[in-house]
Amino acid sequence: MRLTAMRYKDYVWPHNPRVYTIGYERTMGAQKVPFGRYWLQDLGPAQRVMRGEGEFVGADAYQQFKALASVFYSDGPGLLVHPVWQTAWAYFVELSLAQEPRADYVRYTFTFWEGYEGHNTGVTVQAAAPAQTTSAATAAGTAQAQWHTVRQGESMWSIARSYGLTLDALIALNPQIKNPSRIQVGQQVRVA
Repeated sequence: MRLTAMRYKDYVWPHNPRVYTIGYERTMGAQKVPFGRYWLQDLGPAQRVMRGEGEFVGADAYQQFKALASVFYSDGPGLLVHPVWQTAWAYFVELSLAQEPRADYVRYTFTFWEGYEGHNTGVTVQAAAPAQTTSAATAAGTAQAQWHTVRQGESMWSIARSYGLTLDALIALNPQIKNPSRIQVGQQVRVA
């Protein structure tokens, strides 16, 4: 079985890292009970922490590491597509050299934290409602429209990528969305 290549934002690994770990955490509160022990309160899950170790080998090994480092320095979260884990909206929080780099060999470690937006398990497309009979609606092309229902962990950027659109094109299709940075689960986004 051949696994897909790992990618984050616009960087695609030339070959997948060789070690993957994932940690799930839950935030708990502990309250002391007078004349007793304690009472635990479940405050919900915390971020998933995804760690790994890999190496770049070959004439362009150090160049590959530099390209990965430039992605690390870019601000904000991005879509992490991993061959084993669920696709996640994640922050690239750590990138370290595991030994002194050479031009033809670089061993490194990395850490991603899943963003509050969560993970993405798939795409749902719904057909548009029957076309309205007004000529304005027909002229606007709503009869041919396709809609996407927003799922947990999705953003306008990830939806645009799923449908092969630019973010600007998706925003232009959806003038009803006043703040593209704030979409809600269950909201309808026009994709065609």
